[in-house]
Order: sequence, then structure tokens, then C-alpha cells
Amino acid sequence: MGIGSSIGPQFVGNGTSEMRLAGALREVLAGGHLGYEEVQGVLKDVLPLRLEDTLSANVSESLLSAFLIGQRMNRETDRELKAYCLAFDDELGPTPVADVKSLTHYGEPYDGNTRYFRSTLFVAAVRSCYGESCLLHGVDWMPPKGGITEEQMLKFMGANTHLSPLHAKKLLEDDNIGFAYVSQREAHPSIYSLIGLREHIKKRPPLATTEKVQQLVRANGKEAIVAGFYHGGYEESLLMLMRRRGVHAGLVVKGEEGALSMTTRLRSPNASKGLPVNYCSGFRSPKVTPAYAIDGVSRETFNIEVNAKDCGFEPTDTPRTDRSVARNIELGLAALRGEKGPAYDRIVLNAGMVDHLLGCDGAEDIATAMGRAREAIDSGRALNRLLNYIKISKKVAY
Repeated sequence: MGIGSSIGPQFVGNGTSEMRLAGALREVLAGGHLGYEEVQGVLKDVLPLRLEDTLSANVSESLLSAFLIGQRMNRETDRELKAYCLAFDDELGPTPVADVKSLTHYGEPYDGNTRYFRSTLFVAAVRSCYGESCLLHGVDWMPPKGGITEEQMLKFMGANTHLSPLHAKKLLEDDNIGFAYVSQREAHPSIYSLIGLREHIKKRPPLATTEKVQQLVRANGKEAIVAGFYHGGYEESLLMLMRRRGVHAGLVVKGEEGALSMTTRLRSPNASKGLPVNYCSGFRSPKVTPAYAIDGVSRETFNIEVNAKDCGFEPTDTPRTDRSVARNIELGLAALRGEKGPAYDRIVLNAGMVDHLLGCDGAEDIATAMGRAREAIDSGRALNRLLNYIKISKKVAY
């Protein structure tokens, strides 16, 4: 079935919602683009408000599928991506504000890792040890890759993966934890309701970019967003969305599999064209604000290819997990117990380098940044925080 086979020249749609979607789809199929309010209007018209609702009550799934595929094929404009990113910010009411001095929002690709060790959960436990609170978000399973996710790992270890943003706020403020995970199922049920449709279309819709740039909890202190990407060009779109969020610092990482994990592996001389793995781009607030900041905002920008060997790491092959949640957890827990090796090095590299690139206090020097990450692991504090999270997440309540 072709992208336009569901909408003939005389089709106008059944009902107000479908009529709006059909009109927007005609523009998309003609290669055109939509305005910010047009995209938001379509999304809020067609998506169910609760998981038990279905799209069929509002619009045809084939029409919505064609709309999402067409927007991605046309390559979304900045205003379209902003609309997807911000459409459901208020779905659960006002965003909770955590009383923490620093909060990093981690936007891993929601469809997970199928081959390599995914380190972000363990990195969050490490960074929380020295006051860099971390909020992870995602889903249990997502097409097209259907790989390992943080939610799968936490559920496997017995943690509560049904936390609301208000629950996450409490865990972020807990002096014995300092990080949290929120599922899209709990934070944005309307968007989560599209998983079945996304499996059917087998392509990444615009939401695959914008769902990585979320602020499900805000902070009293500084905020930063870190997101992974694979396809060149989307790094600029992600950074644009981060600036739109008004955070103090933003970072995009081309890690392995398009995830956030930078690697200590040597770059292959036969690597494909385009941006290399370990490429990072971003912005951060300078330590001293210039007198003539534009609109009161000043940011330092940077682009860098991280060479782990320059940071003191010996080259190692990336541990394989091959869709095994248990294997990913085994590697991560062994590293947090202080077992030296490739997984340990990747956790230290990603914790220390993110601290350094975001301009975190005490991480101006790379060696110092790596050193405090190692100390958080070797002292046992990072492991204790992860174990505390598993235990306390099952008890937290409003």
C-alpha cells in the first residue's frame, strides 16, 4: 500500500478530527510543510487521552501512519519538530520541580540496543554520587529495533518502572539515590499509545527524535539534556530543541548504535562516511557571563570527536550483549563492583566526559572528571545507589 493510497482526490475525512488530518496529509504528500500550530492541532485531535482509548474513535490508523511517514520523508522543519516536542508537555499537569542543584535529562533512543553494552543506567548511578542528578526516560520496548532499554533492565532487577514524574522528583531529591527513571507510558500516555502503530509502519516517525528531548521533571538548579543520534543532520535538530527548552547545557553524542555510549574501541580505518562514533556536539553556559550576551543568554558551543586513548584508556572491543538484558546487567553490575575491564572503562568514560563537556562544576579538567567517576565506583557508592533505587522505588508514593 502506497503512502497516498488511503486518500483519494475526493476524500475529506469522516468527522472534524479526520478532516483536519486529511487536509494536513494532502499538504505533506505534496512535499509541503506545516506550521507549528497545525502540527500541534493534528496531534491533539487524533491521539487518545488514555491508554484504554483507541485511535479508531477519532481517525483512521492508515491516515495517521501516512501522515507520520510523510513528515519524516519530507525531513521535518524546525517548527514541525518543536510542535512534536512540545505538544504534550502539559498532559499530566504542571511539571514537578526537584530541589537539586543540577539535573541531566538523558535521551537515549527509545528502541534500545541490539548488539552492544548500554551503559547509561550505570552512568547515572555514578554521576549521582557527586551531585549530578540524572533523569532517564524511555519505554519497555519500541520498534523498529526492539532492543534492550533501561526499563527492561530496571524491571529485571526488581525496580518499580511505573513511577510518575512526581515519584521521580522524590527519588531525585533522595540523598541516597539522586537519579530516577520515568516511562513514557506514565508521563505521556497519548504518545505511548502509538507503539502499535509504530510497529506497523516500521519506520521512525518524527516522535523518535523529539521524545529524546523531554523534561519530565524540572530542577531548581542547572539543567542539561544529553541525547544520542545516528543519522547526520539530526544532531542540529536535537540541539535546537534543547535550546528551545532553555537548559543551561546540551549535548548530542553519536555513540555506538546511535545510543549515548561512547566507546574505547579504536576507530576502524574502513569506517563508513559521515560523522564518526564518539562525535559530540553541544553548548554550555560559560563560567563568566559576557557583558553583552544576546537576549540575556550566552552559550559556548563545541564540536569534538572524543578519543578515549587521549583520556587515558586502553583500546578495547565493546562488550556484546546481543539483546540479552541479563548480560547487560551482568556487565554493568560487575563494573560497579569495581571489576576492571571494557564495561568499567565505558562507564567511567561516559560519566567523566559528559561532566566535562556539559561544564559541570569540578570537571573542568578531564583527568579530574574521570578520577571522581572512578572513585564513585571503587568506593562502592555507585553500586549502593543503584541498589537503593531498586529498593526505594518500590516504596515511593505521593
